[in-house]
Amino acid sequence: MARNSFKIEGMKELERSIKRLGDVPQKAVTPAARKGANIWRNAAKALAPVDQGNLKKGIVLKGEKATKKGKKVYQVTFDKNKNDIFVKTSKSGKRSYYPASQEYGYFTQNGGYIPGFHFMKKAAEENKEAAEQKIVSELTKNIDKEWNKKNGS
Repeated sequence: MARNSFKIEGMKELERSIKRLGDVPQKAVTPAARKGANIWRNAAKALAPVDQGNLKKGIVLKGEKATKKGKKVYQVTFDKNKNDIFVKTSKSGKRSYYPASQEYGYFTQNGGYIPGFHFMKKAAEENKEAAEQKIVSELTKNIDKEWNKKNGS
């Protein structure tokens, strides 16, 4: 119950700040979204299985191009510049993507199944509330800062 009360209080405070300011400026949204996404990225790195460490090093944030003002989306994904490491080709020419096999599992050549670690999914689920709280608190702080600039406070 206590988790919900924090979330609701934070949301109400955020809604009040947005109403006072009017439109949410992009420079308030982007850093807040990045800080929340960093929580998920860091958690995914911590949970990633380690053989040579390439999987952990390859987890990055990728910002999507904003189509609406006041919106920013970050995706926790794998660095495309490391595809030479991540894409594996078998002797028969079949291609596989190493990060996907570690997340979801894979079938061996003799028909066995190796289950995945689901480290990306676990990172998102286990850190959902922490990321939401970070986004709300940062966005509230950034909106208040913009409000103070706008009104000379």
